Amino acid sequence: MTLLVGLGPLDDHSTIEFAATLARSDGQDLAIVSVVPAPWPTPISGGSDREYAVWAAEQGRAAAKRAREFIEEHCRGIEITTSWVRGRSAPSALRREAARIGADLIVLGSSRTVGRISLGSTADALLHSSPIPVAIGPHGYGAPDSGVIGRATVAFRGDAPSRRALRRTAEVCLRAGATLRVVTFAVASQGMFTAGVGRSERIVAAEWIDQVNVEQGRAVAELADLGIDPDQVEQSVAQGADWSKALQRVPWNDDDILVVGSSREGRLSRLFLGPTGTRIVRAAHVPVVIVR
Repeated sequence: MTLLVGLGPLDDHSTIEFAATLARSDGQDLAIVSVVPAPWPTPISGGSDREYAVWAAEQGRAAAKRAREFIEEHCRGIEITTSWVRGRSAPSALRREAARIGADLIVLGSSRTVGRISLGSTADALLHSSPIPVAIGPHGYGAPDSGVIGRATVAFRGDAPSRRALRRTAEVCLRAGATLRVVTFAVASQGMFTAGVGRSERIVAAEWIDQVNVEQGRAVAELADLGIDPDQVEQSVAQGADWSKALQRVPWNDDDILVVGSSREGRLSRLFLGPTGTRIVRAAHVPVVIVR
């Protein structure tokens, strides 16, 4: 199996380090691809289009060389290929390359704030159009001491996509020797976190949590045919005044990943991350994998 790593012009080496952690965890290969701008389809007088094509090719070769040197020095023991392709659109080019090599996952990085996930134009487009899962690492990601993923947390909504995400994640955890956690995240009203919350609100919240616990228990029990012991799967509900605070209600380790299921049915074979999923991804401080 192969992971396709989309290396953008502003990505640091943390994108490769995140991809290498995933590859080590599940015994996969890496195909690192840089997309450089394609020249205009019609020639430009004066030959500037040819000069531009030469410059783009040089940038592509340089990016592939840097990626290989980093892997050889810091991420040994992983089978890799490095290449560059031309494309008018980075998302389209990555989708084509993923289809060409039969990739199982597209791995992207983030820019801007260290330790946070940023959905740039490429990531946003792929989350609406990719036929395979997409993984996004926070800016400045560093591999855990173990070098592999130790725990996967599934953001559980109780619907069919999140149940499928839970099952797929459980299968990977079994292969990788990682533990599995199921968490339902929710944003509660500000009043729920004050002493003045009314009795009726407390009753509604308690009933909702009971219902969530039942749905989580049912979903985990469905994993028995895989050999998963339900007692070994941590289950919880995390509420906060906003999505960031909700995610902070559960502890996170440096070897964690968060798995979010695509939130819409009937969109052919492509991912679609709805408003809730997008907010959870943006609030995460650990790598996120979005699956159908």
